[in-house]
Amino acid sequence: MIIASQKKKENIAEYLLYMWQIEDIIRAYGLDIDQIQKHIIDSYDLPEEQKKSMRDWYESLIDMMHSEGVEKKGHLQLNKNVLIDLTDLHLRLLKSTREPFYGAAFFKTLPYIVELRAKSGEGKTGELETCFNALYGVLLLRLQKKEIQSDTLKAIQQISAFLSILAEKYKQEKAGELELE
Repeated sequence: MIIASQKKKENIAEYLLYMWQIEDIIRAYGLDIDQIQKHIIDSYDLPEEQKKSMRDWYESLIDMMHSEGVEKKGHLQLNKNVLIDLTDLHLRLLKSTREPFYGAAFFKTLPYIVELRAKSGEGKTGELETCFNALYGVLLLRLQKKEIQSDTLKAIQQISAFLSILAEKYKQEKAGELELE
């Protein structure tokens, strides 16, 4: 909760990846708030009122996961909405004559996106979701201490660079500092 709100303000791409990780952590604990309390919330050295807020936050996510049917896989609508907002901004940035650098970064990344889609069978997935899936997949591989191929690392570096530009543009837009027309 604390980390999520901080990431949402600072870097929307990191926020989305963090929230996907939170979804998986909740699943790993069987959507059991008492297990999350014991293994996650209680590990923080925080005042009881903040721990209660964290518990409430996790409970609300668990409730949403139940009501949205994403107990086993998939993403919460609130996370899908972030991806929708980023996709909307992405498309507007590509159309803008004021953002040639963004378009160049995207087209430099596009071959990797196409290759990842072909390898994963994500034919109907949007470009940005493919990028986030790739980053999240590498994050999981690193957590499992598995080897990552050099060509995958090269793709991830480009995707990361591209998404960091998008995240910065998102931050600028939220601050009212982005002019696309």
